[in-house]
Amino acid sequence: MTKRAFIFDMDGTIVDNMSFHTASWITFFQRRGKAIDADEFFRTTAGRQGKEIIRSHLGDELPDEEVHALNLEKESVYRELYEPHRKTVDGFDDLVAQAKLRGVALAVATAAPNANITFTLDGLDLRRHFDHVVGAADVARGKPHPDVFLLAAERCGVAPEHCIVFEDAPLGVEAARRAGMRCVVLTTTLPATAFAEFDNVIHIASDFSQLTIDELFPA
Repeated sequence: MTKRAFIFDMDGTIVDNMSFHTASWITFFQRRGKAIDADEFFRTTAGRQGKEIIRSHLGDELPDEEVHALNLEKESVYRELYEPHRKTVDGFDDLVAQAKLRGVALAVATAAPNANITFTLDGLDLRRHFDHVVGAADVARGKPHPDVFLLAAERCGVAPEHCIVFEDAPLGVEAARRAGMRCVVLTTTLPATAFAEFDNVIHIASDFSQLTIDELFPA
């Protein structure tokens, strides 16, 4: 039997939190006298690592230690904003239960730093569901590079063509495409029209309750 895997992006996919990330970035940049457009910012940054976003807005020449400190500041703001609202997207638990019964490997592949992975997966007691968790600390490049998805597939021992990625952001869907993986889009933060150009998208849904294993992996 072919080994298969579900690979979940975390922010905006397992949890509907991208508006809180954007709000924390707005606060972070306001402190530095920079105004950003929320919608454009999401479209161009969701899936990128924090250090990449900071350098693109504040300068490539920033030393690593300063970038690290700035990233810690931004993520602290995010966790403070989002903590009272932390919960999984509807249908997530049921889909994961279906997948486990069918022997589908489960992984998280996220651009989040370790502190945010702990905040979400351990804060909601979700880590137990996953065979592997891959984050920003594990790969050099964020999405749209395919690194995080390819590493998750490798750790699961599943070929890319037998992996289905769950994503909410165009850069993440592009990363899945570059990895040779099919993708399910959740419209938690952007409408379906934002993903019209991607030929690797097999389903678009508002939450996980609209999905079943049989339609994702037909017999």
